[in-house]
Amino acid sequence: MAQKILVVDDEPDTLNLLGMTLARAGYTVLKAATAKACLDVARKERPDLIILDVMLPDGSGVEVLKTLRAEPATPPVILFTAKGRAEDMSDGMEAGAYKYLVKPASREKLLETIKAALGEAKK
Repeated sequence: MAQKILVVDDEPDTLNLLGMTLARAGYTVLKAATAKACLDVARKERPDLIILDVMLPDGSGVEVLKTLRAEPATPPVILFTAKGRAEDMSDGMEAGAYKYLVKPASREKLLETIKAALGEAKK
């Protein structure tokens, strides 16, 4: 069975592009465009990994990450965002992100990071 990845981004083009990239790589893709939808899908579907934008229309991805980390059995979370300041990266990592990637990141870098995060989660 393919591993499930939840992609959370409020930009439809980014959401679709990431979805296609991950589906072609063999993953089952779940999508959400808001912080609330992310939490709902994560709790219902129990994805193996979450790719989470920091800037969402109804809240911060970092706050979503903190909420998820307070719950049992949280999967690895990769923050994938246009916010590339050192302070933003530090906040994301302190909140419990597996990795903080700044957009645009190459397809190869993203897939490499996903593979590493999923490998760590199995340990």
